[in-house]
Amino acid sequence: MKKLINAPHSVVPDMLAGLVAQSPDLALIAADNVVLRHPLPEPERRSVALVSGGGSGHEPAHAGYVGAGMLTAAVAGDVFTSPSTDAVLSALRACAGPAGALLIVKNYTGDRLNFGLAAELARNEGIPTEIVVVADDVALRDTVEPARRRGIAGTVLVHKIAGAAAEKGASLSEVARLASLAASRIGSMGVALGACTLPAVGHPGFALGENEIELGLGIHGEAGVSRASLRTAAELAELMIGTIADDLALAPASRVALLVNGLGATPPMELAIMAGEALGALRRRGIGVERVWTGTFLSALDMPGCSLSVLALDPELLPLLDAPTEAPAWPRGGATAPYGGINLETPRHSGEALAEPTPAVGTASGEAVRQAAIAAAHALIEAEALLADLDAKAGDGDLGSSLARGSQAVLALPASSWTTPSAALSAMGQALRRAIGGSSGPFYATALLRAARALEGASDPSPRDVATAFSEAVGAIATLGGARVGDRTMLDALQPAADAFSATVESGSSLTVAWENAARAAEDGAAATASMRPRLGRASYLGERALGIEDGGARAVAIWLAAVAETTSADVTLG
Repeated sequence: MKKLINAPHSVVPDMLAGLVAQSPDLALIAADNVVLRHPLPEPERRSVALVSGGGSGHEPAHAGYVGAGMLTAAVAGDVFTSPSTDAVLSALRACAGPAGALLIVKNYTGDRLNFGLAAELARNEGIPTEIVVVADDVALRDTVEPARRRGIAGTVLVHKIAGAAAEKGASLSEVARLASLAASRIGSMGVALGACTLPAVGHPGFALGENEIELGLGIHGEAGVSRASLRTAAELAELMIGTIADDLALAPASRVALLVNGLGATPPMELAIMAGEALGALRRRGIGVERVWTGTFLSALDMPGCSLSVLALDPELLPLLDAPTEAPAWPRGGATAPYGGINLETPRHSGEALAEPTPAVGTASGEAVRQAAIAAAHALIEAEALLADLDAKAGDGDLGSSLARGSQAVLALPASSWTTPSAALSAMGQALRRAIGGSSGPFYATALLRAARALEGASDPSPRDVATAFSEAVGAIATLGGARVGDRTMLDALQPAADAFSATVESGSSLTVAWENAARAAEDGAAATASMRPRLGRASYLGERALGIEDGGARAVAIWLAAVAETTSADVTLG
């Protein structure tokens, strides 16, 4: 397993040094792996100090929450290992004044022992010290009593609430009370799609099958409470929110805050999906979501998966969540949109018809275009996996899904779209520009719209009209993208096809032969791209590493042209 580290034994000090090097507001006690605010006021002027921490590997926790309005200091142990008593005591000595300190501890044996002993030693030294333990993991509700549950991502919300109270000048007993109140009103549950890898171990802590997940896992790379089959985001959110809501006894009209937390290897895309589903699961229960935050707040190294934390609010807690903080890892904001979000209609051009036009009587040529388009669309849908694989080897992997999505849009066009070849090509171009992002959409839309203009007014175009439209469409793609034949793009299949089509028409052969010759030329052109060094597009970044791989765009052209050729007959104008 590859890691961007210097050595397994130095990951924690190296990480903390890099973190502090980025901020003039933080300082490091390197011998004890303690990060604290800098500069601090004179001891007599200090408010209640908040100290938290635990094993490393949970970044941005805990050092990311050091800052005005949250933690005063964070103590980092080795990866997934509690910091020592002496390290915690060092943090207390460095940041606590006469107002005292509150230790916020996740409910793990090592943390409770070391933070607890450090608190006792600090009290002996005259430092008023209290402890609040967070045990928010509701996945263990049927396994252990509430006081023995693990502390997971909900701990970050306790940091925020206690930090805001301390920043306002509340006493140690009041800060501890509010932190305890918050901890008692939080429920969290996690799901993992795979294991994490400890730097010193070098391999995942457990193995999951292709369609397996772990439900109710902790934050130290351990397996979950149960193993289950892979489910959709909606199903997982419903399960997790249902478990949390039952545990917290959330009634309709309850008001909550929601934290959607990535475990280290979950992209923002998936976290946003989970956030939307979790919001829906809460609101379907009549529960009002006042605040929501999404991101990676307390991770488990590189574990793929997420946890959901729900905090049942009361009038004291929400203002503390909203209070400002300078902690770098806190995301700010959190306000929610109305149920379902704010959705607007797509802006339209003032001259664009809003209603579907009345169907007109179609021509034989329009019907021929429809049959060809249907055949091409089905061929591209069937080739989705092949095109995705080719594109992934030399691009970003989205070609197959993009063309399949565009094909579905073409298949969904109403009957009124196919009255004439020009109308049909224009409708297809508009459908593809709406359905396909990336580069394929603009290329195909531009080509089809250019061909439509070339055939405008011709309800029954001649073979030469068709050849001209074909050539103009290919020229439009070349102009738009700046590519030439030999650059290893879709043009390496399209240009030979258009040339072969025109030459066949000029020779007096039938359209059937012209389309067959065009399809053969496209096939040869697509195959030739495997030996070309790419000069445009994402494949150009690979240089010679792309050799031996066909260009996906050129292969797609060969696929749909072969389908068009199969639909043609000698007495059909456009095939």
